[in-house]
Amino acid sequence: MKKIIRIFIYTVSILLNILSCSTDKKKEETKIEYKLFNLEKSGWKSKSISHFLSSIEYKATLVPLQYYILKNEGVNNFEKVDSIYESLKNERVIEVEFQQEKEEDLLKSEYTNLDYESAVKYMSFSIEKDFKVVTQSGDTISCSGVTFERNFKVAPFKRLLLHFGNISPTENIKLIYEDNLFGNGIIKFKFTETPIKL
Repeated sequence: MKKIIRIFIYTVSILLNILSCSTDKKKEETKIEYKLFNLEKSGWKSKSISHFLSSIEYKATLVPLQYYILKNEGVNNFEKVDSIYESLKNERVIEVEFQQEKEEDLLKSEYTNLDYESAVKYMSFSIEKDFKVVTQSGDTISCSGVTFERNFKVAPFKRLLLHFGNISPTENIKLIYEDNLFGNGIIKFKFTETPIKL
């Protein structure tokens, strides 16, 4: 009889162990789903700042990394999304848009003092040296890469995606743009909102 009771207790404890492990995994998935749902409902772009100088709007938007991770990976595997986020959490992506108030093409020579092809090349390859980020702890970080989203005159704006690394996810940042393309000097965008964590 004692042997049967021991076997019963042993079997019940194994079953409880298995059930508790699956419950913990389900709770973690639910937690990640909840965070992503809140991020989506609050809007993917956390903070947008605009400045108007010489008939040009300069707009910088701090974009959560999760937006790009979900865009590439989909919503089927939240553990993978969380894993990718953990490996990239010290990266920042900032979307910068330039738009002329009358919606004219900003890469014309009247705005850039360059021919059109040279202005496109500057936006594609050389503009990254014009951007840097200063963290709240005083570190200055150069732009590690730029993607120029060509729209071939379909949209009235020009858009860049700026990439910065080695920034703690809890730090507020200030984007500094030295406008060598349009000649409007130094423009600062202070993002005081702490980025959304996953």
